Amino acid sequence: MLHGPAFPEEKVVMLRYGELFLKSEPVKRHFVGLLLRNCGRALESAGLSFRAEVHRGRILLHGEKPDEIARILSRIFGVVDVSVCTRTTPDPEAVKDAAVVYATVRLHRGQSFAVRARRQGVEGLSSQELAADVGSAIINAIPGAWVDLGSPEYEIFVELREFGGLVYDTRLPAPGGLPWGTQGKILALLSSGIDSPVAIWQMMRRGCEVDALHIHSGPYAGRDVLPTALRHLSILSTWCSGFPMRLYQADAGHFYETLIERATPRLRCVLCKRFMMHLGSELAMREGHLALCTGDSLGQVASQTMANLAVVSGAATVPLLRPLLAFDKQETVHLAKKIGTFDSHPGDLACSVVPRIAATISKPNEIKTLEEVVEMQSHVSAVLENIRMYTALNGRIETI
Repeated sequence: MLHGPAFPEEKVVMLRYGELFLKSEPVKRHFVGLLLRNCGRALESAGLSFRAEVHRGRILLHGEKPDEIARILSRIFGVVDVSVCTRTTPDPEAVKDAAVVYATVRLHRGQSFAVRARRQGVEGLSSQELAADVGSAIINAIPGAWVDLGSPEYEIFVELREFGGLVYDTRLPAPGGLPWGTQGKILALLSSGIDSPVAIWQMMRRGCEVDALHIHSGPYAGRDVLPTALRHLSILSTWCSGFPMRLYQADAGHFYETLIERATPRLRCVLCKRFMMHLGSELAMREGHLALCTGDSLGQVASQTMANLAVVSGAATVPLLRPLLAFDKQETVHLAKKIGTFDSHPGDLACSVVPRIAATISKPNEIKTLEEVVEMQSHVSAVLENIRMYTALNGRIETI
């Protein structure tokens, strides 16, 4: 990755970043540096070379395949949107000429359009005057086209800055948030369900490196549970291209057998969730993770009532993150579709440990007594001794 000025009149890819702009200068420089690193790793993974320029609020990337570069960078956390632009000299006439070329391709007689203009570091025309001049040139080139600033059928964007003019008419939305890796490493529970991969994606979007923990219930799990969890891992890894994601598979079939034999049926789900907290906390501390993440949503199922979440939380010995706590199911499904983890025909994901009627309220003292009955700490220690590892990189799964 090289840094330096570019030649005018070329296609470049422009990245916009959002909240990074609000950071102090030292923090912003650090975060932008990590954002560039992440962009570089993603592009290098795809075999694409590039060079970059960093300007105030804008990053320009130059490469031989700008459309492909833009597509890849639209999945980078910290980026708000991406555009393939024509870069000109910082001259209003050059910007105007490039805008007319764009408009003659996509704007037709009788259609409405709007010019969105910005200017920074260049004396002379105001943004409004620049927009008006470009709009007039487009009308002259395409008779019958008319301006509608409210609901145009076609939008074109022009920017006049000290480092050059930029003209574009497409903005690819990107996930925004903070660059991956700015907030340290956490461990997240990953199941075959809809919620947990969305929770992981949300924490990745907030800058966390995420390793996953899948607790498998052995013969009590449906045949598609583990393959689906691995599929989730592979898809999530495409959102941090160039960086591996690890999954710890914990085989806990013996614990669930004991749970069925000794525990009060209506309290199995709360005990199961506390087992996950105990296991996840110990693994997180052992592996140096800063927190444990779950896909809990308040009131969604019996084990996620406020009363039961309070009891479950007591088993965690590291900070506990619940990014979906206030989401309803439709919001989670909508995000799962966007991420790519949603499957309308997921297969056999049943759990035969779940009782017919589960408790919505549990008492801490009763639960702690039952933990001794099922020898929970012994099971946690035994499971930790036999962890299987997977790694996902750019959508591919490998066993370690």
